[in-house]
Amino acid sequence: MGGIDGTKEYILEALDRGKHVVTANKDLMALHGSEILAKAQEKQCDVFYEASVAGGIPIIRTLIEGFSSDKIMKIIGIVNGTTNYILTKMSQEGASYNDVLKEAQDLGYAEADPTSDVEGLDAARKMAILGTLGFRTNVELHDVSVSGISEVSKADIAFAKRLGYEIKLLGIAEREDEEFSISVQPTLIRTSHPLASVNGVFNAVYVYGEAVGETMFYGAGAGAMPTATSIVADLVAIIKNLKLGVNGLKQKVPYKQKKLKSDENIFYKNFLLLHVDDKAGVLAKITQVFAEYDVSLDSVVQQANPNNPDAEIIIVTHNASKASMNKVIRHFNELKVIHRIKSHYRVEG
Repeated sequence: MGGIDGTKEYILEALDRGKHVVTANKDLMALHGSEILAKAQEKQCDVFYEASVAGGIPIIRTLIEGFSSDKIMKIIGIVNGTTNYILTKMSQEGASYNDVLKEAQDLGYAEADPTSDVEGLDAARKMAILGTLGFRTNVELHDVSVSGISEVSKADIAFAKRLGYEIKLLGIAEREDEEFSISVQPTLIRTSHPLASVNGVFNAVYVYGEAVGETMFYGAGAGAMPTATSIVADLVAIIKNLKLGVNGLKQKVPYKQKKLKSDENIFYKNFLLLHVDDKAGVLAKITQVFAEYDVSLDSVVQQANPNNPDAEIIIVTHNASKASMNKVIRHFNELKVIHRIKSHYRVEG
């Protein structure tokens, strides 16, 4: 059953009556999962929701059981097949965003109103669920920083390829000590990274454990049969628990205090494409701004574009705090020699 209004009440009432629950409703679990799981624990009932994230990939059960002896430090996910299909077609065929979106809608991969997919909201809900399970704390939807792919252009993808990257819509949940951050955003990822080769409507979740190291889970992220496989697996798990008399005893209710990272403590590399005055001294002014906010540069490429009277400057930074980069962007918006910040993406791998 989809939706939130009404669905939550039905599930809570079912639990009050001692009924076990299987759901594929990611929206509900992202927004009210902690409340539902607490009620299930109180009533000694099972609530399973494997199909709510990544279709047929058993990532939820893996986070709960497979990593129970480890400390998860980072989760990176391609968890929305629609956006991955669009970016794959743009990368492999040089198609435009609007053309591929229409094709995805015609094929049934995208809804008539694709906002939830292309603006990253669907992926954000799934990352809230994965973050809650991975970090054992109550990650709420508003804790996830979200941006979508609607502004990604063919030029962005071409520039990324030139530098050795693919662009993917990635959900990234990471923690250091007991503080964490979660985001969903178009991200440049090295072509040598396994996630860069996840194409079409497929999903993948990359998990970094403190002890186990790096692991990846790949498969069909949606579709009738993959989703049904996860739902039936949940039914089987409930039946096993019934036979063992342990229903409700394995619920993973968040128990750690939530500590979000501040922007000063979130670090990553950045890709920027700037349209600037085509004259001497511009690059010096730009690098001076980076120096002012203590952001070092990994690479800088300046080129002329016959279709653009402005010069184009491509910059990749070293790791920089999100707070520092926000200051850089604000300064660039006030700098007259910069006509446009065409693109700004995170860089991983």
